[in-house]
Amino acid sequence: MNSPAQYLSHPKLDPALDLILERVIDIPPELVWRAWTDPEMITQWFTPVPWKTIACEIDLRPGGAFKTEMQSPEGQSFPNVGCYLEIIENKKLVWTSAIGPGFRPLVSAPSPAMTAIILLEPLGTGTKYTAIALHKDEQDRKEHEAMGFHEGWGKALDQLVAAMKRI
Repeated sequence: MNSPAQYLSHPKLDPALDLILERVIDIPPELVWRAWTDPEMITQWFTPVPWKTIACEIDLRPGGAFKTEMQSPEGQSFPNVGCYLEIIENKKLVWTSAIGPGFRPLVSAPSPAMTAIILLEPLGTGTKYTAIALHKDEQDRKEHEAMGFHEGWGKALDQLVAAMKRI
């Protein structure tokens, strides 16, 4: 039988292909999980201000859809669709933008396509939060990093914490 610690370990990361954000936050894993799995919560924090997440649809099961619609400050809409790959409640959430719901190949995957891994580990009354973005090649990783991965995902995490402290 697999131990819970095994599920919280990182996959083998390649700095040429992968981006990682790790932080200790002062809310418990259950609240972080809720923020990531409740569509109403996603619209409150998911996109760094001044961008907005104006819609979210979640079918929380392997093969289920993770759909968001982001809006730029200028009002331009950016729909995104992904597929959940692995779900371990309050511990691990994995999805990809490379395939769609039902594990169906996308006609054209977004650029940069990625697989996202969110790891949650209880730490005192808070959480060790790890977000990992896996990319197919160095060009996609560089593009994602240039788009502001660290700043944007960090700001979104700050917004997640603030939103969950309000409930």
